[in-house]
Amino acid sequence: MAKKKALDVYLQQLEDIRKAGTWREERVITTPQMSRIDTTQNQDVLNLCANNYLGLSNDSRVIKAARDAYDTWGFGLSSVRFICGTQLIHKRLEQRLAAFLQMDDVILYSSCFDANGGLFETLLGENDAVISDELNHASIIDGIRLCKARRLRYKNSDMAQLEQHLRDTQDCRIRLIATDGVFSMDGYLARLKDICDLAERYDALVMVDDSHATGFMGQAGRGTHEACGVMGRVDIITSTFGKALGGASGGFTAARQPIVDLLRQRSRPYLFSNSLAPTICAATLKALDLLESSTELRDRVHENAGYFRSKMDELGFELLPGEHPIVPVMLYDAHVAQEMATRMLAHGVYVIAFSYPVVPQGKARIRTQISAAHSYEDLDRAVGAFKAVKQEMKL
Repeated sequence: MAKKKALDVYLQQLEDIRKAGTWREERVITTPQMSRIDTTQNQDVLNLCANNYLGLSNDSRVIKAARDAYDTWGFGLSSVRFICGTQLIHKRLEQRLAAFLQMDDVILYSSCFDANGGLFETLLGENDAVISDELNHASIIDGIRLCKARRLRYKNSDMAQLEQHLRDTQDCRIRLIATDGVFSMDGYLARLKDICDLAERYDALVMVDDSHATGFMGQAGRGTHEACGVMGRVDIITSTFGKALGGASGGFTAARQPIVDLLRQRSRPYLFSNSLAPTICAATLKALDLLESSTELRDRVHENAGYFRSKMDELGFELLPGEHPIVPVMLYDAHVAQEMATRMLAHGVYVIAFSYPVVPQGKARIRTQISAAHSYEDLDRAVGAFKAVKQEMKL
């Protein structure tokens, strides 16, 4: 009887999700991740919603590095790092990333979600405080829930409220400000210069999740701390290999040396999860080689984003402003966003509608993501599909 009651509750929740227009279907791709893909529904679909910012997910050079690593390092470690799961290639990647980001040291995780999940509980206790931007990624929110520190939240990029929280927590042993470097649903960059100024004034640490910036934001692609001119002032950077740096999986925390050393001793996802697969380490090292040898891919993704924005503006679509290749097309109504995404696929363009709880109520949108792998022809095709669907739906 108890099982039936529980299942009835879940079935009702699922029905409520469908009625709200926020039900999510997982479309099935039958090709590698590329700018144009095949799905079980359509062939030769233009992909406008992958985190494949630099087009490296199917780059032959990255694939070769991964393939070669199987012969040298094997398939997996079958262990955690501190038992028998640390290979030389793990240390090479950590050292290489630290140098690239200009941080003291790096510690690898199986995902950035795990990096954030293992951060706050390790560094903060009941005498400390963490102050978090309201639009931070779910992994930061969940990581903060695991720690015993006092928790405060400030409105997105509201520096006055952040400063007030810093004033109110001056009796705490440690204060840590946590923010996304790029807010993934909006494409906005955090106000890192202002945040670092406040942190220095009130003796607080700064943590940035740079998953949507590592590899392509800033002059050398180091991320938002470079783009915002605060290198050397951010204490902790977490990020991923699952977006611009090849798109597979894995994440890391880059930080000041004592912080990384403590994470190696106490961070639970690091201590109790299998080591990152060596093939991902090898592929990421190759991705870093490519980034450091040329600015071509970084230049192209930003040029493409500017081109797409200008064409969509001409058609009268409401876009959130920004300088990032995340380009949200605002529709506000969840049902409208879902209907547009479905019609776009019929026109050969793969996009996804985002609505509550991923974004606030009444802020439904289609989040497009531009890649260096897109051509102007691809982007013109996407704009044409948006135009056609807009006319079909009489928007």
